[in-house]
Amino acid sequence: MPRLGIAAAPVCALPNAPSQTATALCALAYRPRLDASRESRLLDRRTTVTPPPAFLQTAMADTPLAGQPMASAAAMTLTASWAERPLLLALALVLGAIVLVMTTYGVRHVVFTLSRLFGGQRYPYQGIRAAHWPQITVFIAAHNEEKVIAGCLDALLQTDYPPDRIRIVPVNDRSQDGTRAIIDAHVARHPGRIVPFHRTGGKPGKAAALKEAMALAVGDIAIIFDADYTPSPGLLRQLAAPFFDPEVGAVMGRVVPINAGTNLLTRLLDLERSAGYQVDQQARMNLRAVPQYGGTVGGVRLSAVEAVGGWHDDTLAEDTDITFRLLINGWKTIYNNRAECYEEVPEEWAVRMRQVRRWAKGHNQVLFRYWRALLKSRHVTLRERIDGLLLLQVFLMPPLLLVGWLLALALYYLNAGSLVAVFIPLMALVAYGALGNFAAFLEIVMAVLIDGHRRRIRLLPINLLCFFASLFAISQALLESVLDHLLDRELVWHKTLRYRAAPAADAALPAGAVRS
Repeated sequence: MPRLGIAAAPVCALPNAPSQTATALCALAYRPRLDASRESRLLDRRTTVTPPPAFLQTAMADTPLAGQPMASAAAMTLTASWAERPLLLALALVLGAIVLVMTTYGVRHVVFTLSRLFGGQRYPYQGIRAAHWPQITVFIAAHNEEKVIAGCLDALLQTDYPPDRIRIVPVNDRSQDGTRAIIDAHVARHPGRIVPFHRTGGKPGKAAALKEAMALAVGDIAIIFDADYTPSPGLLRQLAAPFFDPEVGAVMGRVVPINAGTNLLTRLLDLERSAGYQVDQQARMNLRAVPQYGGTVGGVRLSAVEAVGGWHDDTLAEDTDITFRLLINGWKTIYNNRAECYEEVPEEWAVRMRQVRRWAKGHNQVLFRYWRALLKSRHVTLRERIDGLLLLQVFLMPPLLLVGWLLALALYYLNAGSLVAVFIPLMALVAYGALGNFAAFLEIVMAVLIDGHRRRIRLLPINLLCFFASLFAISQALLESVLDHLLDRELVWHKTLRYRAAPAADAALPAGAVRS
């Protein structure tokens, strides 16, 4: 008895009608491949070949022979699958598109890392040591900052910037604690050097407070700090130097956590900050892309801000808003990696998640407002346009990744493996897309090595905790943004909790005063 079709016969003989793809496979199995001599011998032995079922005889005529190009077979699979299961094929196509987008961001991170390691490092204006320094106004954004405001004021009072060229303006935004008393005590001890701005009402949020406080500015340069930052004596010179270039609209320095050794979360955030500034921001500066003004440890040219519409008080991310309005109108933003300043990072997961949600909502606001203007601007180079669009969409990637996971699970449980197999060239990258943008972790490794903190690399696997926590927080923020827009809800500013001990009670008293 010949072996022709024996293996396939039990499958093809099933009572249920097979799909077109299965029919084609069964037809291949039944197709006779006997040479003439053997066929003659079989006939001599009066052996008959069992014919395939009737539905296969029809399909055999259209079945591709062995050796036919794989592309043709894949096309047949796609056509058959689209006809029989269009929804599943659409899901597979969307999954392939998500993998492609994630790959684009992965390539972006790799390019940034290589630029930071092997490219030319740009530190323009770094050589300016002595000059006729411009008049500047230093604003300190403060809302219930009694624990940290004194340290920031004391550091600014010890700066080496010419005293007659600087005005310090602490912006006390509706504080309910001892912030006002501490500011007034410093004003009394240093008359003429500090001009306080006490705000008791108005629209909440840092952007709204700064917008009102700008009335106290002198000169054309405003340097801005959050109250928990501790600037070094030479920092103001480093931030002011780029403004000698009339094309510069904003300057950004590097942020370094001052409480990195407190607990596991602060250590993980230290890794994140290192990657974001040491690699990501510096690489954008190297590549002449879009360095981002971060809203603190930075400065803006007030005439440039006015030229692009002034401060907007209806945003949660006034720094990103200013960055892109300046970019669209032809102003440059400069990043100085050597202008370091120390901040206090969150020490509790709940505080960190609120911070991330606020950043995400504010960033997405800017995306929806300015992406069209960025595409149409005549002042933006192609490189800046591409990097700017990728930067604008960065907080859409975590929700997109979650959608990709859900699609992959759906296709798996719906037995759609044959559809996904059509995308073999792309699916080779699924290992990269499965757990997220691992190229960002490459930036962390390189930043730690550049900083000389090799032992911190041991925390890298644990950094997945931050990744997953931020993944869901950012996705939640996107959902809240949609609901805010649909329900016309007012934006809510969530202040980041501070952890430093408040100064002694007597420190808030004016000089010579005695507490009764």
